[in-house]
Amino acid sequence: MRIEGATVLVTGANRGIGAAFVRLLLERGAARVYAGARDAASVPAAAGVVPLTLDVTDAAQVEAAARTAGDVDLLVNNAGISTGTGLVVGDEATIRREMETNFFGPLRTTRAFAPVLRANGGGAIVNVVSALSWFTAPGGGAYSASKAAAWMLTDSTRLELAEQGTHVVGVHMGLVDTDMVRGYDAPKLAPEELAGAALDAVESGAQEVLGDEWARFVKAGLTLAPQERYDQIAAALRASA
Repeated sequence: MRIEGATVLVTGANRGIGAAFVRLLLERGAARVYAGARDAASVPAAAGVVPLTLDVTDAAQVEAAARTAGDVDLLVNNAGISTGTGLVVGDEATIRREMETNFFGPLRTTRAFAPVLRANGGGAIVNVVSALSWFTAPGGGAYSASKAAAWMLTDSTRLELAEQGTHVVGVHMGLVDTDMVRGYDAPKLAPEELAGAALDAVESGAQEVLGDEWARFVKAGLTLAPQERYDQIAAALRASA
């Protein structure tokens, strides 16, 4: 599909990667961008942008968004959280909150907007996942588990929605220069660069975006035995420190 003239809903659109998507969509000629955020007032005003109150963990708000934005032909599932919670001794409620946002959130919006996309010709869905869908680190168990689930959500919905002509894109990356990783001293990808690569994939028909060298490195190691794979990742992390 073409971005020019498209009508788009972006979740988590008030900052970071989501705000970059909104800016680039407008630059590329999108006709209308629904900018979803828990607080619609936090979405910067701009011509062509329609702020939308949308908490992806709230089923009623997701259903209301699908009724309001019935002209959407591109859904960008970007909203996400990272709490730094481990799985063994971490607070279970926090683990569930991370899964609710990062997995059930995009599942909920996909289910709500699939009929909308079908009615509008098929369109596309972009899921912002992470290279952490393919590995984890101490303290990151909840986030990695939720993103691994989001990876399989992407694959599964791609197969399930193929018949209606909906193109599903998975976006994987390492660190992106947003508030979420402000405390990390390491190379970071610009949000605009990642969003641009995702929109390129929508237009080209690509199914997956490996946004940076780290995502490409981690995915390339998936065929290794677990110990060998984690030794390789640990060595790369030490080399970049």
